[in-house]
Amino acid sequence: MKRSQLGSEGLLLLSAIIWGFSFVAQRVGMRHVGPFTFNAVRFALGSLVLIPFAVAAMRRRSSGGKSDSAWKRASLIGGAVAGLVIFIGVSFQQTGIQYTTAGKSGFITGLYVVLVPILGLAIGRKTSAGTWVGVLLAAVGLYLLSFTGAFSISKGDLIVLAGTLFWATHVLLISVLIHKTEAVLLAMVQFTACSVLSFAAAFIFEDIEITGILDATVPILYGGLISVGIAYTLQVIAQRKTPPAHAAIILSLETVFAALGGWVVLGEVIPARGLAGCALMLLGIIVSQVGTIRARESGFPGRSS
Repeated sequence: MKRSQLGSEGLLLLSAIIWGFSFVAQRVGMRHVGPFTFNAVRFALGSLVLIPFAVAAMRRRSSGGKSDSAWKRASLIGGAVAGLVIFIGVSFQQTGIQYTTAGKSGFITGLYVVLVPILGLAIGRKTSAGTWVGVLLAAVGLYLLSFTGAFSISKGDLIVLAGTLFWATHVLLISVLIHKTEAVLLAMVQFTACSVLSFAAAFIFEDIEITGILDATVPILYGGLISVGIAYTLQVIAQRKTPPAHAAIILSLETVFAALGGWVVLGEVIPARGLAGCALMLLGIIVSQVGTIRARESGFPGRSS
């Protein structure tokens, strides 16, 4: 393995760690502010982090002297649509995480990589046999993790699971937009759109208090500057020199770090049955990703929260 590739995979691992522990920040933030307020502020911070990168990317792309109206328009319109999808997905996730653990939320959210190839069937994308194996493993794992002996699932788990559908939709949307847009500009616009929509929802459904935001400063800064801004940038940089299969597997470790963060920081305990479910879900995610990537020689594993 080349040293440059090893370094890139290290950056991807760092991104997975950051995203995993972001579930802890999200739960802590809910002690002080509502879910819409938390998302509004953190995505505003994330978009601000990307401004200099977006400006540099636009200047670099425009330096060739060619017309840039098409990709700029696609970035703005596509970013607005992607931002709407993120808003719905992150609203479900942030609301649901109040009623479940950071670890369970992380693993359930990670199922988006299993849903992507399934939803892809609707737009004519073939799904490999390995993907279906991964789906089966993940489904059994979800049952062990979330369902009790009375065959009931917590409200929080269901809400987070609903959001996972929108994360998968977002990945498919980005896979279409990425070839028509400037990636960093697209990311900045979608994060801005999500922030604006979240602020609107917060004004309608929540009481926005400055004291609450200040009390949640640390989790908001982590969720905005580090999780949304820095980790995304690290991912984009690292994937230039990392094979898609390696990137997908490394990024799927986010679910493991979510459970680890919940245990270390919040004292959350997952019983043996749940740990077995986590193991099966992680295995299903990895098998699904490898199967999908082998079916198509290139890929763009994505994450938006």
